[in-house]
Amino acid sequence: MEFNKYNVAVDITYCRASSGKRLANHLIDVTVFYVALFCGAILIEIFSPDFLDGINDLVGRLIGMACYALFIFFIEAISHGKSIGKLITGTKAVNLDGTEMDVSKTFLRNIARAVPFNEFSALGTPCEPWHDRWSDTIVVEEKKLALFQQRADLFESVKNQTL
Repeated sequence: MEFNKYNVAVDITYCRASSGKRLANHLIDVTVFYVALFCGAILIEIFSPDFLDGINDLVGRLIGMACYALFIFFIEAISHGKSIGKLITGTKAVNLDGTEMDVSKTFLRNIARAVPFNEFSALGTPCEPWHDRWSDTIVVEEKKLALFQQRADLFESVKNQTL
């Protein structure tokens, strides 16, 4: 799925997901993560009741941030740039040129989520959190991206007919 294969000048930022959709993605993903974490903690307590006793608050928070990053990484790696929230809102994480992310880029993007205060970096317009900036990715609306791809295909077919 190469976006700019016809050398048609297109600015991918026109496909950028709105701040509201990004917030909805985050809230849905965090809710799903905490439900999964709660179920996992219940299973750990059932099978090994003393396992979580030695973890203090700070270590627990750091482990939680790392687990969240890995949780979202696995979901985005399996579903090609879509988390549960992105699936619901019709958005997708892609490279800055519109191509699909590979697994290493997905891993880098989601490990950056474990950086403290990453969520605050998403405040502002346009919404460009650190995990997007550092991994050279962008979250786009899938319908808009598909329209821009069709536009590029149309321009190429017209160009070929006139030559």
